[in-house]
Amino acid sequence: MEYHNPVLLKETVDGLAIKPDGVYVDVTFGGGGHSREILKRLGEKGKLYAFDQDKDALTNVIDDERFVLINENFRFIKRFLRFHGVRKVDGILGDFGVSSHQFDVAERGFSTRFEADLDMRMNQGDELSAYHVINEYDESNLRTMFFQYGELRNSPKLARAIVNSRKEKPIKTSVELKEVLKPFMVKYKEHKILAQIYQAIRIEVNQEIEVLKEFLMQTQDVLDEGGRISMISYHSLEDRLVKRYIRSGMFEGEPEKDMYGNISVPFKKVGGLIIPADEEIKINNRARSAKLRIAKRI
Repeated sequence: MEYHNPVLLKETVDGLAIKPDGVYVDVTFGGGGHSREILKRLGEKGKLYAFDQDKDALTNVIDDERFVLINENFRFIKRFLRFHGVRKVDGILGDFGVSSHQFDVAERGFSTRFEADLDMRMNQGDELSAYHVINEYDESNLRTMFFQYGELRNSPKLARAIVNSRKEKPIKTSVELKEVLKPFMVKYKEHKILAQIYQAIRIEVNQEIEVLKEFLMQTQDVLDEGGRISMISYHSLEDRLVKRYIRSGMFEGEPEKDMYGNISVPFKKVGGLIIPADEEIKINNRARSAKLRIAKRI
């Protein structure tokens, strides 16, 4: 199954500072590009566990006795590593968002380019789909979703249009949804606005913000001292969470200080923000919004 080149491949794997006999986790296996690079750097005693909830990813399983693919959501990282007898690991890699493969398979409904049923489920076994969100969420929830996850200022108008339209008949396909939202497409900005709308729906369907928070909170328990996280985000909502968590071990507020004014945080950032070079963006357009942050468990 065709999967595109992983974004920031060298930089992300370099960020893990791989030890040949270490234990590592790739929580977003996809086409296996990052995993294959990690395995190249591991010795005979090294071990790599990978997570992917999408059954399509199973076709890319790597035939290597050092490798284990876990077909589950990475929000359960601690539980499933323990199931495999793993308490501590030396590094965790995450490449968040939708894979190029998921965008390119029309019937999955992730892309604005194709006509498809409203779906957008990363795990096709989940009940909640884009169809349910668009046709069953009340106006208030739709408004909040478009504002929070799509950062769309006209979210009240978008929500009202959807609710009014579905009174006549359900909105079943991407083409029907685009038709309903056509009045809100600003000339020359149609693609950007649609992308924001799709992003909001996709994040809601897959609970991406909740999943990321749950996962990040577990990394401090799973990582050994000196272990590293290497995380790629594609939109400001995710990147903000990763940045705040690395800085303070929290998503809101500031950590408490002791009587001497010191704060106790689980991570120390390694280097600064890394973004793709122009050459990589030319080859892989998906890389254009990628942001990589690396940190070490202390």
